[in-house]
Amino acid sequence: MATFFLIIIYLAFISLGLPDSLLGSAWPVMQPELHAPLGAAGVLYMTIAAGTIVSSLASGTILSRFGTGRVTLISCIMTAGALLGYSTSPSLVWLLVCAIPLGLGAGAVDAGLNNYVAAHYKAHHMSWLHCFWGVGATLGPVIMAQFITNNAWRYGYLTVAAIQCALVVILFLTLPLWDRVARIHKAASQETEHEDLVSELPEKAAAVHPLKIKGVKLALVSFLLYCGIEAAVGLWGSSFLVNMKNVSASTAAQWVSLYYAGITAGRFITGFITFKVSNRNLIRCGQLIALIGALLLFLPLPDGFTLAGFIIVGFGLAPIYPCMLHETPVRFGKKQSQTIMGYQMAVAYTGSTLMPPLLGLLASSLSIGIFPFYIVLCAAAMFLFSERLNAFLRLTTAQADRSTNQSIPS
Repeated sequence: MATFFLIIIYLAFISLGLPDSLLGSAWPVMQPELHAPLGAAGVLYMTIAAGTIVSSLASGTILSRFGTGRVTLISCIMTAGALLGYSTSPSLVWLLVCAIPLGLGAGAVDAGLNNYVAAHYKAHHMSWLHCFWGVGATLGPVIMAQFITNNAWRYGYLTVAAIQCALVVILFLTLPLWDRVARIHKAASQETEHEDLVSELPEKAAAVHPLKIKGVKLALVSFLLYCGIEAAVGLWGSSFLVNMKNVSASTAAQWVSLYYAGITAGRFITGFITFKVSNRNLIRCGQLIALIGALLLFLPLPDGFTLAGFIIVGFGLAPIYPCMLHETPVRFGKKQSQTIMGYQMAVAYTGSTLMPPLLGLLASSLSIGIFPFYIVLCAAAMFLFSERLNAFLRLTTAQADRSTNQSIPS
């Protein structure tokens, strides 16, 4: 029953990824029809992300009161209703109104499902869970591409809304299973994941405010930059291809779907690699691969290299986010990991909220041609901050080892 229920959770995460990539794919067609400025997509994205931040911060209280199953069901209803609103919105103002429940619903589902899987399933399922988000994010542009050729972007949103409604029915029918599966897992084991890999900080760190723990701010900046890159590529990739590479809107949407396909395939593979390779090495390799892909977008190369750049960026980004989440207790100790995890999620959503609109503002003032330069700069900064954190952690570990050796009597 637990395995069957896990499939339902994966389906829910597919539905979570579906709306995330629709706006960027459809915006080149939506913008002229709605007589909206180019940077308005950034405002819409910021509104959605702001709702996600609010619902994520409130998710702990809401989940403890109503349970993960009910919150997921209600959130999916909100998301389906918002997408139906997008399909019928006559102006940018109505899109902004519908963006509010879309963000609120997405944040509650994200926080609830991540917490549920972390508490009741093995660690490698986290990578595969985010892989299934990538499946939804990949299918979104594919679905939209079938309609925007004829400027029928509204039917693309309507199709995704219908899929969300189907998920609502499934969640409603399986609502009693949430608590039942949780009880089964709780009875089977009380052990935490990666317990044998966690290196505790000194006991005195437990009394320190999490933000004052050395290295936490470096980790937060890494989360900010990662989510900023992932969101910016998804939102502005199609506009860059249409306006700078003279690619049709439908082809651009398909290319962006391959970017999400790179994330999806990478996270599926990462789930197996985590058994043999450390999180730290996976994060480093992913950042370097993403930087190489961003350089392919930046350099004046033929279109084939640009397409490869999108795929490589997605493949490189794939292991970074889930591995950074899993690395949190290793970096900062189990006692503070839950609080720091919350800060990381909040900063991650902040990156998704602020960095794509910043790129939109720059594109409106200069040109969308600044897109690859922006991605290269952010990818390089993410790598540098992450490596600085790794160097600090190595130094901290070495100092702790020396202190331990000195305390052992000869």
